[in-house]
Amino acid sequence: MNERLVKTFCDFVRIDSESGEEASFIDYLRGLFAQTLGATCRLDDYGNLVARVPARDSRKSEPILLGAHADTVKPGKGIEPVIVEGVIRSKGETILGADDKAGIAEIFEAVRTAERRPPVEILITRGEEVGLLGVRNLDPGLVTARMGFIVDGEAVDTVIVGGCSYISLDIEIVGRAAHAGMEPEKGISAIRVAAEAITAFPEGWLDAETTANVGTIQGGLIRNGVPERVTIKAECRSLDHGKCLRQAERMQKAFEDTARAAGASAEVKADLQFKASCVPEDSPLVKVAVAAISAAGVEPKTRVINGGNDALILSEKGVQAIVLGTGVQEMHSKEERIAVADLEKATEIIGHLLSALA
Repeated sequence: MNERLVKTFCDFVRIDSESGEEASFIDYLRGLFAQTLGATCRLDDYGNLVARVPARDSRKSEPILLGAHADTVKPGKGIEPVIVEGVIRSKGETILGADDKAGIAEIFEAVRTAERRPPVEILITRGEEVGLLGVRNLDPGLVTARMGFIVDGEAVDTVIVGGCSYISLDIEIVGRAAHAGMEPEKGISAIRVAAEAITAFPEGWLDAETTANVGTIQGGLIRNGVPERVTIKAECRSLDHGKCLRQAERMQKAFEDTARAAGASAEVKADLQFKASCVPEDSPLVKVAVAAISAAGVEPKTRVINGGNDALILSEKGVQAIVLGTGVQEMHSKEERIAVADLEKATEIIGHLLSALA
């Protein structure tokens, strides 16, 4: 067992860094990277960290980017990792935080131990779990690499080469309040309008690459009042950008038309969070990642996912990027875990990648 790697990972997860509260952990990484890797570290105005690590036994001048995110989901405070039969879990009623501190530990150990490596820019973003906020607000002037690998997937044998378009919809429906017992006829129920609108379009899988969902609904103040206001958070996503746009329009129209017919109003804010993209499998970026996985004795796979990640936004910013696996399982739950063997294997894969690109 690579005891230093395991200790590094466990040290990382013990530092609280729920989304919005990552500053202390990022500051810790800044000092660690500077002291151990000889990195030149800078924070942008949003709090993202870029650490530039010099080449080792390489004439390459153009850097590659290795990225991960510092924030974790809730409950992520007071994490205490334990190792049972070669698997690291959380001891208490928390997540483990391997998403994505396993990725950070793997990057750090691989860069630290690489016999050969090109110049490396390590990007640590914040706010990834709450809308890819860090990478969306990243100062592009801090990153000079044009090739990137985000270490934030699950299975170590899988390269994620693309993702979906994602549109969030925030809806407010305004009806008319009234006493529910004395004069309900004078009211317009915002809750009923919302219910009718939601049933006007399908949810879940709409086809093999498109989904829609209503995630939250909040409204009403008292039991005996016709509710005047309701707020709703919904989403749609698709691997086909056009389908995503059309589904968002369909959902917006359902809320607006239903509200209008009832004498209420609906304000809908649709926001394109990220746009579908896919790196060709015959690109040098994918080929070198697949070769690194093979060199580690693992059969490589490639896939696209109906989800978002920092690589999608980086690609929009001019850094062609794909996602490598960390080995984490059951992320975003208290059952989250990672096998020590997978932690080590992911680190080995990054090491092969650095050697090939040196």
